[in-house]
Amino acid sequence: MGAGDADPSADRLTGGKITDVPGVLVGHHQRLGDGWASGTTVVLVPDGATGAVDQRGGAPGTRETNLLEPENLVQQVNAVCLSGGSAYGLAAADGVMRWLSERNYGFPVGAQPYEVVPIVPAAVLFDLPRSAWGNRPDADFGYAACEAAGETFAMGTVGAGSGAVVGSLKGGIGTASEVVGDVTVGAIAAVNAAGQAVDFATGRAFAADHEVDGEFGVRWPDRPGEVPGQRTDLNTTIGVVACDAALTKAEARRLTVAAQDGLARAVRPAHSMFDGDTVFALATGAQQLPGEPGSFALAARAGALDALCSAAARVFARAMVHGLLAATSAAGIPAYRDVWPEALTVRTGP
Repeated sequence: MGAGDADPSADRLTGGKITDVPGVLVGHHQRLGDGWASGTTVVLVPDGATGAVDQRGGAPGTRETNLLEPENLVQQVNAVCLSGGSAYGLAAADGVMRWLSERNYGFPVGAQPYEVVPIVPAAVLFDLPRSAWGNRPDADFGYAACEAAGETFAMGTVGAGSGAVVGSLKGGIGTASEVVGDVTVGAIAAVNAAGQAVDFATGRAFAADHEVDGEFGVRWPDRPGEVPGQRTDLNTTIGVVACDAALTKAEARRLTVAAQDGLARAVRPAHSMFDGDTVFALATGAQQLPGEPGSFALAARAGALDALCSAAARVFARAMVHGLLAATSAAGIPAYRDVWPEALTVRTGP
């Protein structure tokens, strides 16, 4: 990608999904009903991708995030685990590790192919009130999500979005992608924020202006909606932004910082003391940027990276809107479609 490709007017935009990035797979596993509304979503990159993370807000629940610091040894990860269940749900990552280790994917620590340690950073969201106490994802959820992983997957009340709530409405899993020059940038978000995602005076999502080619499938209403009385101030939006560019860990982290900006465009307020908003980055390395990694003196590389960061913010905001609109009610929490049923046309998954 040349320096001229940083011009946003040259970007090719689509609705898309995170698995438009070659080598990225997504799987869900959840339980709904009979005292359950929780689940796990896994973003798999079995052959490895450069990883990074940005965590904001005052209530994070994470695992294996320190190793993503640019100065630390491990450069690549094999999966990211996103789960409900609050801190209990971090156990789902154990199942992801087991699935990967059975297939010899991981950081080599010995001479034999099976002597590997899968690298699986994880983050959880708070959805405990939506299930009977004690019902939360465990290692079996992570393993099952890996078994279900592929290039196509559902949005809405699935996986880590099963018990998600955004403000006063049901949240869920959303995804989007964009192509910048030769690089594909995609995002997946489990929308579970303390802030609202909708202007209740009009029924319009705060990030509605990010829509591309009618992708949201909504005729935005212009009427007030009754604000549901039930809400919780213990939340967290978690997600992944991925691209097929060859980035260093420090460069990948810039994508996560930008994606957090997209989150803040979609919910108000964002990054509160009661949110643990965490976004991971995965860079698979198939497409080269101009210049040598780390050569920020080269304007071409800095400009190309900046264009990817701008795209990361846009796709994460769009993924947030998709998660809101695709969600269906669960555990007594109404969905957007329940408050403004006239707004939605027929929606299809990615």
